[in-house]
Amino acid sequence: MPKLRFVGGIALVTAVATGCGMTTPSPLAEPPLPSDPTMINYVDPSRVHGLSVQELDGDEHSARRVHAVYPSVADAPLLTEKLRRTVAAHLDRFDKASAADTSRPHSEFNVDWQLAAASDQVIGVRLRIGELLPTGWSEERTTVWYDRVNRRALDSDALLKNGAALAELSRLVKGRLGEWGSRVSPHAVGTDPKTFDSLSFNPRGELVVEFDDSQVTGGSLGRVAVAIPASEAGPLLSATGLRAQQAAAATPETPPAMGSTESLESLKAADTTKLPAQSSKAGSVDCAKAKCLALTYDDGPGPDTGRLLDILAQKGARATFFTVGTNAMAHPELLRRMRQEGHLVANHTWSHRDLTALPINKIADQLKRGQCTVTQAIWQVPTLMRPPYGASDAKVAAVARGLGLSVVRWNVDAEDLRTSDPGTIADRIVSSARPGAIVLMHDVHGATVDATPEILRRLQAKGYTLVTVPELYGSRGMQPGKTYDSAASDASTGTAGSITRALEKQAMP
Repeated sequence: MPKLRFVGGIALVTAVATGCGMTTPSPLAEPPLPSDPTMINYVDPSRVHGLSVQELDGDEHSARRVHAVYPSVADAPLLTEKLRRTVAAHLDRFDKASAADTSRPHSEFNVDWQLAAASDQVIGVRLRIGELLPTGWSEERTTVWYDRVNRRALDSDALLKNGAALAELSRLVKGRLGEWGSRVSPHAVGTDPKTFDSLSFNPRGELVVEFDDSQVTGGSLGRVAVAIPASEAGPLLSATGLRAQQAAAATPETPPAMGSTESLESLKAADTTKLPAQSSKAGSVDCAKAKCLALTYDDGPGPDTGRLLDILAQKGARATFFTVGTNAMAHPELLRRMRQEGHLVANHTWSHRDLTALPINKIADQLKRGQCTVTQAIWQVPTLMRPPYGASDAKVAAVARGLGLSVVRWNVDAEDLRTSDPGTIADRIVSSARPGAIVLMHDVHGATVDATPEILRRLQAKGYTLVTVPELYGSRGMQPGKTYDSAASDASTGTAGSITRALEKQAMP
């Protein structure tokens, strides 16, 4: 049976209709079938002690749309640094290529990650690096390994013994690619270590070799990978490779870890009943009478989110957190804390792609994975989503409506990704504040968290009550598929909202 897999898309109807189930959604944008030998059993990052998520700063509003995240593990600083350098090098190359691109209003660079293995001896981090350039969207896959025994951060080819092992792997891979005829080009596989920059293992110990888009094909066919049986791969492996193989085979196929009082039965009940997410303090403020404003934080959880929650608790303020699925999966405990302390957890997609650049099935995939990740963490289903970069259109609104999600943007922008000065961030928000405003900030940005005490002090001194987004709308409620920029008079019928609804009318019967 051929071992090569070209992974297809997901129908919108499937993404909208099916429940989250009991397992963590696969991080692949287009997940392989369970019988696929190239499928990797990724490790739940919340199980890895000392793991946090780092992000290279992007700019929400420039022509350069960047979202690049990678893990940081406390006892593996060399791994963190190698991942940072790898991502930064790709971003530098992207910047040079996109500078000459005048064919698109926006270029996009996106990095997400998964743990290919994690044990007391080895960690494997798989980076998926995507770029939108004049030639279209393409992805590269790179897996970086850290040998905890030798304390070395390594490229994937270090899983092999030597050059002879690399040559033999090349021969084995060519043989499997050759089974697929003209769809692939086996001759493109040489003995350059860079060809084999994404090596990992499936649960049976088979060596999985992944290729970048178009690396061994005439055009992009999605993820292309082969699996080399353990009996053939074993003799080729170095000591680090054997540790990685053992770690991958030992990875448990279980749902994410939960707190001591949070049973699998309770999680299953939450997924079945689909309880809508809401603040635990909803109804305690009447924003028709009080002077209300909603602070919102995007892209987390991040390294400073816990500190931000401390600050909000001290000041009695509530906020809405639009979390990115890849980050949320690493820190479900922070999402649970948000829920418990009266905040609202909402959907900011799985990996922060510009949804307007995607076909409708991938828009659904991004939102559905975000939904499932939040639901599994807090036992409630989000009712709000924020499109990355604020970019929405008729397709995005239609998918959001199918998933029961209101589209939330903002009318006050802290522009916090453009400055590291907390005072500037605080001044911008306070000077622009109005009753019913929705304020955009980012909890992955340390300066924003530093600015929050002063923001709260000054807003509360002006008589503002800080609530979650749905509380702004009170008895009016919020409708799935509708776009909300603020709760001020006629805010949801402003220019942006009108354009969105006009597009929806054109697209929908």
